Amino acid sequence: MAQSANIADQMIKAQVDREGKYLTFAVANEEYGVGILKVKEIIGMMSITTVPRTPEFVKGVINLRGKVIPVIGLRLKFGMEEVEHTERTCIIVVEIEGGAGAIQMGIVVDSVSEVLNIKAENIEDMPTFGARLDTKFISGMAKIEGNIKILLDIDRVLTTNEISMLDAIEE
Repeated sequence: MAQSANIADQMIKAQVDREGKYLTFAVANEEYGVGILKVKEIIGMMSITTVPRTPEFVKGVINLRGKVIPVIGLRLKFGMEEVEHTERTCIIVVEIEGGAGAIQMGIVVDSVSEVLNIKAENIEDMPTFGARLDTKFISGMAKIEGNIKILLDIDRVLTTNEISMLDAIEE
């Protein structure tokens, strides 16, 4: 009995931990959100320098005020078709946790939507699609005005090996 109460308490705490402000954006007609505290800035598309021998989803690096920042394409990372950039395409600079500490990384998205304050009661867990599908990078599904926004745990979008590779590129 005490164990089931403990599990229920942990589930409620996990829901409350997901509550907060999210920057929402579109990728391939789907809406996503990332915790606003992970976002450092939003910049328009700029010249990206390709880095040889990196995975296809790694677009390259940018020079942001003298700092070299790796950039990934979320479309490619999520296995979607790449499209031409538009005037709304932009780079969201986020800070992720790597093995050696915080790493700044740019993510290319189709467009930025808005900042939303999402309540815990509007966030559900990711439905189970089977054991073979890796969805650890999805922290939840937010129900907003009849639509669903996929909330990303940006620290888990990349694997440990991919983060180590980006860390090496950044240095």
